[in-house]
Amino acid sequence: MPNTTDEQSDQATPDLGPAVPGPVVRPIPLDELAGLDAGEEWTPDPRDIDAVGRTMFDAPGSKDNSLVVLLPRESLTRVPAQSLLRIESRQDDRTYLGIVTAGPFAEPDGLRADAPTIVTTAVRGATAFVPRYHGRVQVEILGERRSGALSPPRYRPLPNSPVFLLDSKESSDVLALGGNLRLGVVAAGDDSLTIDIPADKKSVLPRHTGVLGTTGGGKSTTVSRMIDQAQRQGFAVILLDTEGEYTVMNEPTEDPTMLKLLAERGEEPHGVEQTTLYTVAGKRTSNPNHPSKAEFDLRFERFSPYVVEELLGLTEAQTERFSHAYEAAKALLRELGIFPASNNDAEKRAAMELNDFETGYPRMRLEHVLDVVRVVVNDLHGEEPADHILSSDFRSGQGKAALIAKGKQVSGRVGNKVSWRALSGHLHRLRRLQVFDSAQPLNYDDLLKPGSVSIFDLSDTDSPAVNNLVIADVLRGVQDRQDEAYRRHEQGGTSPTPVLVIIEEAHEFLSDERISKMPFLFQQVARIAKRGRKRWLGLVFVTQLPRHLPPQVLGLVNNWVLHRISDADTITRLRRSVANVDDSLWQRLPGLAPGQAIVSFTSMTRPLLAAIDPTPAKLRMLD
Repeated sequence: MPNTTDEQSDQATPDLGPAVPGPVVRPIPLDELAGLDAGEEWTPDPRDIDAVGRTMFDAPGSKDNSLVVLLPRESLTRVPAQSLLRIESRQDDRTYLGIVTAGPFAEPDGLRADAPTIVTTAVRGATAFVPRYHGRVQVEILGERRSGALSPPRYRPLPNSPVFLLDSKESSDVLALGGNLRLGVVAAGDDSLTIDIPADKKSVLPRHTGVLGTTGGGKSTTVSRMIDQAQRQGFAVILLDTEGEYTVMNEPTEDPTMLKLLAERGEEPHGVEQTTLYTVAGKRTSNPNHPSKAEFDLRFERFSPYVVEELLGLTEAQTERFSHAYEAAKALLRELGIFPASNNDAEKRAAMELNDFETGYPRMRLEHVLDVVRVVVNDLHGEEPADHILSSDFRSGQGKAALIAKGKQVSGRVGNKVSWRALSGHLHRLRRLQVFDSAQPLNYDDLLKPGSVSIFDLSDTDSPAVNNLVIADVLRGVQDRQDEAYRRHEQGGTSPTPVLVIIEEAHEFLSDERISKMPFLFQQVARIAKRGRKRWLGLVFVTQLPRHLPPQVLGLVNNWVLHRISDADTITRLRRSVANVDDSLWQRLPGLAPGQAIVSFTSMTRPLLAAIDPTPAKLRMLD
């Protein structure tokens, strides 16, 4: 081999550029090396003896307020979904609280879960050769604990921070589950955690509640449970029952499933006390054997003429003629001294201050408007009205003369026989329902007694119009009484009785289509909802067709009990209205079992998956 000189060797070496500094190698202290040589075992920090896992490094896809926690194999069964965790980030001396939103997942140590070796082992059933594995959960950070309080997190836990499981008491405190109205238990995680609502706070139930879900999801059980619990807390409960489902609540349940679940919770079946069934005059009840029943009628004078127009579905031409007939009837009531009476100054002031967008004209009856319309129709046909076709107190003596004169004035101003006959037909159909001024009006003092449960059985009406009239009248009457009670309270009196009004099948009353046709009626509902908090008046909207509830109604609701909902469009709409529900809960919603629900109340720190407690009372058609 030829020899080469040093000079030749240097010329043959390529130019690699400036030297790149290598890693800094820190020498291991001799005492540590001695320990390794002696074979000493690593000992964990005594403070971490109860840790169930450790935080992981953040990945490029990491999200704010969410992190991965790794679990040793033995902790996999200790950290189910919705478990509450405490994370001690000791390197920067911070403590965080979090909740498990996904997992626990099992992953093999040092291998991909779909590695060929693992797949082959699993297919052959060779469980003895399954590699070692660990667990992984996704955790949402609820906040940073500072000075005993939970504050929004400004940082994230550092990697390798120990993670601890909170006990039942700590979890209940963190989630703010304390209260005196029990709904159920947490469905995943610690099943000893009960979900209790503070019914004695204005910031909760008077903020209004939505109980939504498809048929068979458990809505009726939830509503029945709420009624039983609210009554025990002294609420006056008013239930507008369109199907007659709750008319047997005075009796204990006989359903085998409910009996089994009640026994598991150490409860006894029982009926709800102080229940009264209300039916519209002339209609039958679903429970004729109920010990406390009452009939009632509607007072035409309580309904705003604009609401009547909407409920009748009048055309523009018919609406104009109804308005003229209504104003003529008002004028006749004044002229004849029916209202206001000539010697009653208080009634005169009331007539002056009347807001017909909110209420009707005092002592106005449907027959008064009908008689005006009859006279107008007869006049347009060149006929005098016979006495027998008139039905109000306008039909005799001075009243009839004034009626005929007023009818001729109206027909002279607004003609068109076709529109007047059509209006007459609408009013006669309304009269044939026989719900106006035919029996006794509702006694709202009875409805608002503490601990009373008033069930309006609307199952025999067969008329959405009648149901809507009843619902509108009850809501308005309750609001008026609560306004009076609140004024007395402001003057030094006692606080108003808490009231819970539950509207079953709310989509029939407040659907998109109905609100577009009945804006005045919805405005009344919205006004009640907005003013209800101070007056201890809470509304509960219950429906199996939540897709028909418009955004205006969803915007009135702050508390939610969401049973199984399969419709993707409905879930998308709800995601815009229900705050703080994480993706994992939304993904569970279509597959919830009967009795399970996503529960979110203003008193709770965050929404939770709950198993609603069974109802102790009997239901006719158990959901």
